[in-house]
Amino acid sequence: MKDVQKQKPDNPLYIQKVGVKGVSYPVVVSDKEKGTQNTVASINLYVDLPRVFKGTHMSRFIEVLNEYKDNIHIRNFEHILNEIRTALEAQSAHMEIEFPYFIEKKAPVTSSVGLMEYRCSFMGMVGAKREFKVGVKVPVQTLCPCSKEISEFGAHNQRGLVTAVVRYEKFFWMEDLISLIESCASSPVYPILKRPDEKFVTEYAYEHPVFVEDVVRQVASVLNTMSEFSWYSVEAENLESIHNHSAYAYIESEAHEE
Repeated sequence: MKDVQKQKPDNPLYIQKVGVKGVSYPVVVSDKEKGTQNTVASINLYVDLPRVFKGTHMSRFIEVLNEYKDNIHIRNFEHILNEIRTALEAQSAHMEIEFPYFIEKKAPVTSSVGLMEYRCSFMGMVGAKREFKVGVKVPVQTLCPCSKEISEFGAHNQRGLVTAVVRYEKFFWMEDLISLIESCASSPVYPILKRPDEKFVTEYAYEHPVFVEDVVRQVASVLNTMSEFSWYSVEAENLESIHNHSAYAYIESEAHEE
């Protein structure tokens, strides 16, 4: 059969990314406690396309992906990308994977057990340069320092979302990054809380008030000490309980101060 993709295009322009997007796929990822965890990911796969080719072979992305469906983790991310680059005869390859990740979590007093969901992502590229990133989205609780300072009793608190993206140079566990972020908030969020747990969490948060600015600075300060990461970004959004807006802060390791 004629290979239409290899024909010359009408407009011979170089395309930086071409591929498949939004592929829903069952995958197995590494789990610090249990070894592996089954989940369902949304996957984007791209390669570059030289100006002399009309198109790329979309089915080859899925063929390579199928070879690794039971073995996708940050340890072999580069190998998967190199396989895609070879299969598509490309100079560069890109992959983005987003998936729900579940961690068994105990309540702080009663030890009631539930599953906490975190949204995680892997992002990578190989070609003229290589780069690999992992992202986590972590729900937290924050209590407002200003509200505590000006109030005779009580202080407003809210659920927040902290998103961290790290460029890693060696293997690390996502669970450790998640735990780091939770420790920088007023309190973690739990899947199950009994009355004694609610009392503990409420009082603990009251004794650990933080602004969104405090959260991103504290996370960044710890990441600055970790050799696993050569770059990071951290953002925090508070879904405010008494304001008709969210509070937001963002910091990254290569940002320049004025």
